[in-house]
Amino acid sequence: MTISQGDQLPDATLMELGAEGPAPVSLSDKVKGRKVVIFAVPGAYTPTCHSAHVPSFVRTKDQFDAKGVDEIICVSVNDPFVMKSWGEATGAADAGITMLGDADSSFTKAIGMDFDAPPAGLMGRSKRYAMLVDDGKVTLFQPEESPGMCEVSAGEALLENM
Repeated sequence: MTISQGDQLPDATLMELGAEGPAPVSLSDKVKGRKVVIFAVPGAYTPTCHSAHVPSFVRTKDQFDAKGVDEIICVSVNDPFVMKSWGEATGAADAGITMLGDADSSFTKAIGMDFDAPPAGLMGRSKRYAMLVDDGKVTLFQPEESPGMCEVSAGEALLENM
């Protein structure tokens, strides 16, 4: 079943590359008592993700801050090494966007947002979406119809509906 507005996020452990190497990150700890934006992409360095989706949140980071968002998290079914490098390459790291890997796609599957695209070499990946989470509850959920599009899940579109 796909997650929707009003649902609680399931507990999940994602991965981040820190100073000491790969480290688990409890999503429940990240969202508890906080207002957090989570957006997901099919893959690091893939065309729409790299040129449109991540840049939309880099451009709008200050506007989210002004609306009381405590953190913006980008999730992708990639390892934490790739996510760190990609965050540096896109300017997301400098903008203060947290880049987390869902390497085994367990979170993505738990919220019903997984898909396969064998012709593109993408298996067990995340559909593209953006959500606003307040103390673990999804208060706004904007999934894309197609993983190659970045319209309703862009930073500007999420801001417009907040």
